[in-house]
Amino acid sequence: MGTMDIPRKPKTMLLDMRNIRKTFPGVVALNQVGLQVKAGEIHAIVGENGAGKSTLMKVLSGVYPHGSYSGEIVFDGEERRFAGIRDSERLGVIIIHQELALVPLLSIAENIFLGNETARHGVIDWMDAHSRTRALLHKVGLRESPEALVGQLGVGKQQLVEIAKALSRHVRLLILDEPTASLNENDSQALLDLLLELKAQGITCILISHKLNEISRVADAITILRDGSTVETLDCRAEAINEDRVIRAMVGREMADRYPPREPRIGDKVFEVRGWRAHHPQRPEQPFLKGIDLHVRQGEIVGIAGLMGAGRTELAMSIFGRSWGLRIAGEVLLHGRPIDVSTVEKAVRHGLAYVTEDRKGNGLVLNEDIQFNISLANLDGVSTASVIDGGREYAVAQGYREKLRIRSSGIDQKTLNLSGGNQQKVVIGKWLFTSPEVLILDEPTRGIDVGAKYEIYTLIGQLAAEGKCVIVISSEMPELLGITDRLYVMNEGRFVAEMRTADASQEKIMRAIVKPSPVSLRAIPPEKEGDAAPAAGRPSQGGPGPDRASASASASASDSHQQQLNP
Repeated sequence: MGTMDIPRKPKTMLLDMRNIRKTFPGVVALNQVGLQVKAGEIHAIVGENGAGKSTLMKVLSGVYPHGSYSGEIVFDGEERRFAGIRDSERLGVIIIHQELALVPLLSIAENIFLGNETARHGVIDWMDAHSRTRALLHKVGLRESPEALVGQLGVGKQQLVEIAKALSRHVRLLILDEPTASLNENDSQALLDLLLELKAQGITCILISHKLNEISRVADAITILRDGSTVETLDCRAEAINEDRVIRAMVGREMADRYPPREPRIGDKVFEVRGWRAHHPQRPEQPFLKGIDLHVRQGEIVGIAGLMGAGRTELAMSIFGRSWGLRIAGEVLLHGRPIDVSTVEKAVRHGLAYVTEDRKGNGLVLNEDIQFNISLANLDGVSTASVIDGGREYAVAQGYREKLRIRSSGIDQKTLNLSGGNQQKVVIGKWLFTSPEVLILDEPTRGIDVGAKYEIYTLIGQLAAEGKCVIVISSEMPELLGITDRLYVMNEGRFVAEMRTADASQEKIMRAIVKPSPVSLRAIPPEKEGDAAPAAGRPSQGGPGPDRASASASASASDSHQQQLNP
C-alpha cells in the first residue's frame, strides 16, 4: 500500500467536542457529552446500544446540523458549525455507516466517484476515474478491476471500497461505525490492519465497535458512553486496560460471567436431519451442502461453528421451508417421524422457526410497530374468521414485550427506532408466537452490545429449559463455547467435526476446520450422547409490502476474547 502525503503534527488535539446535548421528543439522547481525539490516533467509542455513540457521530458529521443540538465542536483548532454533511466533508471528516452506502449495480469506480466525478466539457473522464480507482484500490489492498460491479463483491471487500471512496477525498478524520459487524475473521483482520496503515499515514480514525477484542488490537484510546453521557476516556498507551473494566463502565454494573449459568436437562432426540444435500441456486451444477446429518435433543442447545462461506446459513434456510438452494434432498424428522418442510408454511406448521441473521433486511418490517411485527408470522393466532382481532393482537404483543423485556415507549413504537438488541427480541418474539419446538438462531447477537447479549443468552437458556430444541449459528467462537451443550463444526458445505462443548476450545474448532478428519464426526460415542456436558457456570471465554398478507409471507420466508485491551 502506498503512503499518503498528509502532514500532521503528532499528538496534537484534532477534535474537541464540548458539552454536546441532543434531544428528541421526550428523550435526552446526549447529555453534556465530551470527546477529545488526538491527531493520528485510533480512538474507539464503546457503549451499549442506545448509549449515544451513533448520535454523537451524526452531530460531528453534520447529519444533525448546528442548531439542532447545543455545545461546541472544535476541529483543527477552530469552532465548527456544520450545516450539513457536505460542510464536514469539505474539512475532511468522513463517516462510513454500518449500512454501506454503495450501489450494487454500479462499478467500483462509479461508486467511488459518485457525486464527485471528474468531467471535461461536461463529459466524465472515465479513463482518469479508472486510473485513480486503481491507485485507491491498491492503497486498501484490493486487486479488483475498477469496472467490477460492487454487488459481486463480498461484504469485506465492499467495506474496503467504502474506505477507498473516503480516501478519494481529503480525509482528515475517518469515522467507522461497526465496520466489522458483518465480516468474517480474515476480512476483519484485513480491515484492522488497514486502519493501522492509515494511522501510520497520519489519518485519524474514530472506531465504533461492540467487539472489544478487535478494539484491543488497534485502539490508542477508548471513550465509554452510557445513557447519553461520557463515563470516562481510557488511554491504552499509558496502561493495560482490563476488558472487565470496560464492560463495567459500559453497563454500570459488574458482570462476573459473560454467559448466564445453566443447569441443562437434556432429554430424548427430538429433531433430526439425515443426508441433507442442496445445490447452489446461482450455480445449479455445483453441490453446496453435502450429506449433512444433524440431531438435537429436547432441552439441548446445539451450536454450528465455521468460517464465513462454510454453508451454515444456507443449511438453516434450506431446512426452513427450502428457502435457499436447488435440488434439495434428504430427510427431516421430528420425534422420529419424517415431516414435510418443503415450504415455509409447512415448516412453521411442524414447529420450526428461523431467526434470520439479517434482522433489518429480512426479520422485521422496520416501518411498522412492535405489535405488527410480533403477530406477523402467526396471523391466525390473532384472528377470528380471518379477521384480525386488534385487542387480541395488542395483548399478545404486550405479553411478549413484558416477557422479553423489550425496551420501548410502547408496542406502537416502530421497530426502526429500537436498538439492535430490542429489534432482535422482537424477531425472537415473532417466532415464539408460532410455538416452535425447534428454534434456529442465525447470528443472534450480531451488532448488539454486551449487556443486550447477556439478555439474549439468558433467553436462549430459558427456551432450552422449557424443552425446546435450540440451534445457534454464530461466527463468535467464545459465544458458542459459552452457551451451547454440543457443537458441530462446518466447512465447505459439510460437517467436519462434532464435540461436546465442555471438551471444545477455539483451537480444536479451528484445527477441525483447517485439517478436517474423516473420523471426527465419531468423536461422541453413541452411548455417551445423553451425557451432554452443561454450559452452566462456564467461565468467561475470554420496506413493507403492499398488504399485510404479502408482508407476512415475505417475512416468514426470509426470516476471542482478550483480557487485556492494550495492543
